[in-house]
Amino acid sequence: MEVRVAILGQGYVGTTLAVGLERIKAGEIPAWGVPFGFPKDFLREPKLTDIKIVHSIDVDEAKVGKTLYEVAQQYFPNLRIPETLKEVRVSRGIHLGSTRGLPLKARGLEEETSLQDAVERIVSEWEKAKVDVIVNVITTEKGPGIGNWEKLVEAIKKGGEWEGGKLPATYAYYYAAMLYAETVKPVAFANAIPITLARDEAAVNAAAQRNSIVLGDDGASGATPLTSDLLEHLAERNRYVKGVVQFNIGGNLDFLALLDPERNKAKETTKSSIVKDILGYDAPHFIKPTGYLEPLGDKKFVSMHIEYISFNGAVDEMIVNVRINDSPALAGLLVDVIRTAKIALEHGEKGTIYEINAFFMKNPGPAGAKSISRIVAYQLLIDWLLRHEALEKIPRYSVHTFIEDLARLRKLA
Repeated sequence: MEVRVAILGQGYVGTTLAVGLERIKAGEIPAWGVPFGFPKDFLREPKLTDIKIVHSIDVDEAKVGKTLYEVAQQYFPNLRIPETLKEVRVSRGIHLGSTRGLPLKARGLEEETSLQDAVERIVSEWEKAKVDVIVNVITTEKGPGIGNWEKLVEAIKKGGEWEGGKLPATYAYYYAAMLYAETVKPVAFANAIPITLARDEAAVNAAAQRNSIVLGDDGASGATPLTSDLLEHLAERNRYVKGVVQFNIGGNLDFLALLDPERNKAKETTKSSIVKDILGYDAPHFIKPTGYLEPLGDKKFVSMHIEYISFNGAVDEMIVNVRINDSPALAGLLVDVIRTAKIALEHGEKGTIYEINAFFMKNPGPAGAKSISRIVAYQLLIDWLLRHEALEKIPRYSVHTFIEDLARLRKLA
């Protein structure tokens, strides 16, 4: 079952995804960091070797026109880059000011033609590449949702005019994806950045009407899923959380972009939703990306402090400090976002899929859905995969293997 993938935003995450995937396929490295990938490939299909990156889009002049092999050399000068990445060349995408304030020279298709023509050119390229799954990892954008599909159609016709400013590039790409679904074939759009999409009713309805899928929002790869699991631990033991502090400081381009207050607010929203959803009450909290320090590079510094009340009024606290390679953490998850998206398409699912979103995303769609701990979400995803007969074997020691073991023990007794 081949999965043909298009990447939106050939930055650190997109390039890490491409390089790491090809190295796994070549047998150079094990699939650590891919949830269902190691010590064996637990999915029946698609297998890891079935994933093929066939299209790439960016607006950075340092990348447009270059092969993924050449772009990867920019990010990993001391790593042997897989030769297979020479097969894909980065195409120019839609800009709409999405990289404003960043130290790079960017130009979008809409600067040389109309936005509608730019969209149609991208759709044509996807058609030639026979794309199945589109992964959105462009620079962090802020957007409350599309709201009304006709409003988006009108904005495309008007060259990107949107609520007194510019249309977010993600929404233009999503419009392109839905046009592709209408004219070519159903597609899955995975939104791994904080902008609202899978939690937007208009976006989900647009996908459902075209037998397509939108997943999101904002990939949960580092500190936030760890915080959610710690909060689940406290909630299950009925310990009252007095306050939560979690901050991140990094030195990559995404953290530089988050110096912009609007972008930072979008990220804070997706990171903070876990507190009330998991605890059932809105404990005082400060959870946000808080700074940029270039020497840290892609390996961000994360610190968290959780104070809580235990039995007989005892006050305890958790203090956690970690260093996390930011881009590989998300890229590894995206491998299985791609595979589960393809499984959903093959089974005729449409709209959005909470079981996938709850495990992989910080702010899971659809609208009104709760953010849950990843320990619980993992079991939901296992259930979903079992219903689709997609598992070779249940990975690791899950609730399902526990139930099987319990049944065997009862028979022995």
